This record gives sequence, structure tokens and C-alpha cells, in this order.
Amino acid sequence: VQLVESGGGLVQAGGSLRLSCAASRSTFSINAMGWYRQAPGKQRELVAAISSGGGSTNYADSVKGRFTISRDNAKNTMYLQMNSLKPEDTSVYYCNAVRTVARGIASWGQGTQVTVSS
Repeated sequence: VQLVESGGGLVQAGGSLRLSCAASRSTFSINAMGWYRQAPGKQRELVAAISSGGGSTNYADSVKGRFTISRDNAKNTMYLQMNSLKPEDTSVYYCNAVRTVARGIASWGQGTQVTVSS
């Protein structure tokens, strides 16, 4: 499945952005999906995850209460609504299937750059 992230940009602290992840195949709907981010010099980290049907979500403590993950399986698309952005949220954001990442076999797309200025 090819995944294409979009929606990043430059925003001031306290601002909002909405990221999108478009999948190329309908098998998207059977996978738990996650948003990941990687800042320069740091390891990639899981920011938020959502079950295949969208009924269950999990968030990293650093974004809990500020970010909301959602998905529209009819459109093969996942979203990340980011509010109250902080400079430490600056990263390249990626989406991927949670299972393939956990197994170490994930292929990564270009990601989308989010830059939060103070």
C-alpha cells in the first residue's frame, strides 16, 4: 500500500494544522494505522494510533489532549488534527500501518514537514 502524507506547513505556536494520509488500496481499512514523527537527530516516534474501524485511539503523552486522530475508510484516508501546537512538535510526520512498523518491515513515504515557530 502506498501512503502519501500532506497538510504540513509553518505555523506559529498555538496554531493548528490538519494532516492527511491517503492510501492507494482498499486494504487500508483492515489495518490499524498510526502517525509517526521524526525530528532531526531523534528517533522516529509513534504520535497517535487508530484501530482499523476507528473505534479505538491511542496517543503519546506529549500530544494527548491536543491532537486527534481519525480515519475515513470509505476514502482510504487518515487524518491528524493538531491543535495548540508547540515548537517541540516540529518534525517530519509520517503515516504507516502499526503492524508493519512493529515488525520492522515498513516502507516510509516522504512525510510532511511541520514547523512550529515560537
